[in-house]
Amino acid sequence: MAITAQLVKELREKTGAGMMDCKKALVQTEGDMEKAIDFLREKGIAKAANKGDRIAAEGLTSIVVEGNQAVILEVNSETDFVAKNEGFQTLVKELATFLLANKPESVEAALEQTMENGAKVADHINAAVAKIGEKLTLRRFQVVSKTDNDAFGAYLHMGGRISVLSVLEGTTDEEAAKSVSMHIAAINPKYISRDQVDASELEREREVLTQQALNEGKPEKIVAKMVEGRINKFYEEICVNEQAFVKNPDQKVGQFVESKGGKIQSFVRYEVGEGLEKRQENFAEEVMNQVKKD
Repeated sequence: MAITAQLVKELREKTGAGMMDCKKALVQTEGDMEKAIDFLREKGIAKAANKGDRIAAEGLTSIVVEGNQAVILEVNSETDFVAKNEGFQTLVKELATFLLANKPESVEAALEQTMENGAKVADHINAAVAKIGEKLTLRRFQVVSKTDNDAFGAYLHMGGRISVLSVLEGTTDEEAAKSVSMHIAAINPKYISRDQVDASELEREREVLTQQALNEGKPEKIVAKMVEGRINKFYEEICVNEQAFVKNPDQKVGQFVESKGGKIQSFVRYEVGEGLEKRQENFAEEVMNQVKKD
């Protein structure tokens, strides 16, 4: 496989490693991005890659809560200007209200359903496209339920750049739930607890850490013990219960929730554009394009 400059650039952005190291890693792994990341980590050149952390498309995430039901959603626009547009923000609220009331199974199903104004959701979005002048898409949503004995934690960061909807089971303390969501917005954990971590992901991490320790020249007899210590650190990085609470670093998030008489049942974290490719356009052109539309 040809190692393109774009591929090298992508690996560099994912790992922070130097250009030549990235090229060497891709050559060694025949262009396999995941293997190249592992190669750089084993050499001690790169940290663990945060997949999907390249923010791409613009738009908003939002949350609407009604009693024991809530919805979190992401609606994308082409530019940040439109994300701040009142008409776009109204569209996001309308879609959230509709999704919460109708609970469609998927985005595709939602687009085919009919809104109160008699238009299909897809046509309602297209009407906003015609008015606003940019491509707009309902990217994703999730409807979440709780009981009277639980609490929703709804937190919007930077006006909807990041939204987190958590459920604390066994407590009705909404402030505590919101604090947990604030932590999740800041730290971006992948799981609640270590028993949720996929076995293949854990095995891959163990292999990388083992090779890393051997490459550091550590004796084989102590490598296994070292790796287990580093695996515990790995859990702390990805499991919210084991993370130091942002509001009180001396306390784990799991301990904080337990002190409120509950436990984290679930969480959903949406960040605008995560995992999407951003179109190649500079800021000046973006400004001029918006001026022309106005």
